[in-house]
Amino acid sequence: MARALCLGIDVGTSGVRSAVIDEGGIEVASARVAFARPAGTEADARGWWSAVEACLEAQCASLAAAHFDAADIAAVAVDGTSGSMVLVDEALEPVTPALMYNSAGFEAEAARIAPHAEPGSITRGPGSGLARLLRLQSLDRAGQARHLCHQADFIMARLIGRAGLSDDNNTLKTGFDPAVGRWPDWLAATGLRTALLPDVLRVGAPAGTVTPALQRRFGFSDRLIVRAGTTDSIAAFLASGAQEIGDAVTSLGTTLAIKLLSAVRIDDAARGLYSHRLGTRWLVGGASNSGGGALLQHFTAAQIEALSGQIDPAMDSGLDYYPLTTPGERFPVNDPHLAPRLAPRPPDDALFLKGMLEGIARIEAEGYRALAALGAPEPRRIHTTGGGASNPIWTAIRRRIVSPLISAAPSADAAYGMAQLCRQHAAKEDRG
Repeated sequence: MARALCLGIDVGTSGVRSAVIDEGGIEVASARVAFARPAGTEADARGWWSAVEACLEAQCASLAAAHFDAADIAAVAVDGTSGSMVLVDEALEPVTPALMYNSAGFEAEAARIAPHAEPGSITRGPGSGLARLLRLQSLDRAGQARHLCHQADFIMARLIGRAGLSDDNNTLKTGFDPAVGRWPDWLAATGLRTALLPDVLRVGAPAGTVTPALQRRFGFSDRLIVRAGTTDSIAAFLASGAQEIGDAVTSLGTTLAIKLLSAVRIDDAARGLYSHRLGTRWLVGGASNSGGGALLQHFTAAQIEALSGQIDPAMDSGLDYYPLTTPGERFPVNDPHLAPRLAPRPPDDALFLKGMLEGIARIEAEGYRALAALGAPEPRRIHTTGGGASNPIWTAIRRRIVSPLISAAPSADAAYGMAQLCRQHAAKEDRG
């Protein structure tokens, strides 16, 4: 008897992970493929797809080893890093470099946006998704571009064989208004070629079926549905099992991101706050440039683990740090010129690390305070995902500074979250 399996694909900054779950939500197989992290803020989108192909090869082998058949996969969805994007031609070939989520410095583009965007719009500022798109458009000097693809869109386009589709989460920072379900009319006034903008689907909606070539190559069914995806942090939120108003997830990866399920929408460009639609509710939050990446500028992962064992998390270090890899912050303050603050550095490396861990925790705490000040609920529980979730000393520091309600998420895997997205939407459609 055929099984209705669901496949999730997570495209990150340094690799691709996939996960397959069964009808009960149990993971039956997974795969992971690494690729070189971009040295700067540009990437080659072809590398994203090559890594996905390699991951699918490994995923199908993993399925077979677990005595499952790739033909039993009923649906697939993809998440990608929020704000990473590229322009492609009709053949789905990139005609510009891909600009990554952390690219900034688009002051000229921000000046074109400012007279038209609403005061609280997330499209404002020299690091916004819309400013990034305007820069990409300027790089398409030959006018070959036909479609904007966010990172998840690009993979979805390769899966179904056509571009021009996205979801209402990835498009938020580019200007799509999820409250009214359309692109605002003022975008053309910025000089944007609005024909580049994709049609926007609700997260989880069917976008098409996988191409015949992929069916033959991987043994997929011709009925394998590709569903509209979302961003990496929302995929991690879905994986955590958070589902009640007041449930929150802090992601401690390369960067720090917080998400809180709210009944009300909150947007504040000055603080880098924005809201994604999640069903009939809103997922509010923001992403800081601080996080694990700042730690890894000074210590290896092994050093962080060893030094953490020398830290007393109950006592404050007395250090006032704001750890950043480079100048510029997005949330809880949107300041493209904010300088890292890591002085004075004590001779004791464990104390230096402790000060950095406390600094990131204070940024997290300020983020949740900013949400509450604007009408979001107080967190009823805070799940933690990302590599930082496995550090018990950091967790203890965060419980002291942020909230005693912090715990590790049951699952922190964005690929698993995307597979669950497919499963949940299929169940809703079956119920009519």
